[in-house]
Amino acid sequence: MALLVVSDLEVRYGRIRGTHGVSFSVEEGEILALVGSNGAGKSSTLKAILGMVDYPCGNIQWCGETLRGYKPYEIIRRGIGFSPEGRRPFQNLTVAENLTLGGYTRSASEVRERMAEVFGYFPRLRERSRQRAGSMSGGEQQMLAIGRALMCRPKLFLLDEPSLGLAPITVEKIGDILIEIQQREKLTVILAEQNALWAMTVAQRAVILELGRNVADGPASQLMEDPKVQSAYLGI
Repeated sequence: MALLVVSDLEVRYGRIRGTHGVSFSVEEGEILALVGSNGAGKSSTLKAILGMVDYPCGNIQWCGETLRGYKPYEIIRRGIGFSPEGRRPFQNLTVAENLTLGGYTRSASEVRERMAEVFGYFPRLRERSRQRAGSMSGGEQQMLAIGRALMCRPKLFLLDEPSLGLAPITVEKIGDILIEIQQREKLTVILAEQNALWAMTVAQRAVILELGRNVADGPASQLMEDPKVQSAYLGI
């Protein structure tokens, strides 16, 4: 069943269009890779889903209900979590404080329970729970950004450029953890990434964007075998 349906989405920044009629759907329980180069429209699409930018044309349906007109905090309360590009933890707050803020839609007892689960996925965060986020490595901050978004127990998790600026071994580890979380919690994930090869190894299905438009959509394993996709996006 399609959990989220994006139809003919056009995001504008003044006279500049960030997307030109992007359309795709996300099935419940799958990881969808939204891939393309910088400026392809990936972040604009995620921000539109979350209500962070306006879109004069198109529609976004979540569980059969349009999201148009809702504020970001209202959309989060409906079950959509977001980890932004650049991680953006609260630098002067500790790991535990950042996670607590991520669970603002939940009761105190639910926050404690969920934090224990997040620490289970990311033991390093438990070790650093009293450390200020700004003093952590990039990889640790990315784990924190993911953990913070998971604190509200989303049904759909929007993850923007998690590999940015990280060592390949750290990116691989984050991919493994993401798959574990998705399988254990039946979480639905949209993974927006420039690193198309890595994203397609994590995802079941992929949508390729170019200059704000769809250029390919299908099972990730099949797209990875397409010579045109290999040449244009995978560096093969």
